[in-house]
Amino acid sequence: MPIGQPMQLPLSIKLNDEATFTNFYAGPNAAAASAVEALSSAQPTLPDTCLYLWGPAQSGRSHLLQAACHRMAEADGLAMYLPLAEVQDLGPDVLEGMEQFDLLCLDQLDVLVGHADWEEALFHLYNRLREQGSRLLMAASAAPRAMAFSLPDLASRLGWGLVFQLHPLSDEDKQRMLMLRAELRGLQLGEDVARYLLNRGARGMGELFQVLEQLDQASLQAQHRLTIPFVKRVMGW
Repeated sequence: MPIGQPMQLPLSIKLNDEATFTNFYAGPNAAAASAVEALSSAQPTLPDTCLYLWGPAQSGRSHLLQAACHRMAEADGLAMYLPLAEVQDLGPDVLEGMEQFDLLCLDQLDVLVGHADWEEALFHLYNRLREQGSRLLMAASAAPRAMAFSLPDLASRLGWGLVFQLHPLSDEDKQRMLMLRAELRGLQLGEDVARYLLNRGARGMGELFQVLEQLDQASLQAQHRLTIPFVKRVMGW
């Protein structure tokens, strides 16, 4: 592979079409979402080109990174979403040449902790991105200083830019999120039905979206609006 050229990545790495800013319910994460959207706009207005998101699972980290890539593509920019857990087996050379992108989104930084070769590769990539003025969006489960990197300078580098903590949605926020997703699908989902879905079914974001997908298909096929009795029948609850 020529020096400075990005490695050919597995074809399985692709963006989720539904991971956009439009269908992201920000709730307590409005400031972080606004910053990510500004970073990925055609003319960014942020005071820094690097942004770091951290928070627990299902707090919206991966959604925002992919939404940023979609937005950059809309502006005819070159973006890359890289879920590190999926490319770890390829080795740290996968980061070579990634500074060519206008926006690089590195997800799942946690998997690199304790791997000296990966940490060094990320350290040098960060410096190259800074020098070139490319935009970098990163996500992990903990703040930069709380990541147990074996390379001390890496934690300090990652904290140079903007850092935002993401918080999980409350039950009320999850209800509103479901109502937003339903509306974008052309479905009418009342508060009572949204509350029932949350109380009766799985509470994880992924599971809730799967339930909504199933109800959307059933509602379309039966030409029936979403009511609690209809939901009970479709879901077998």
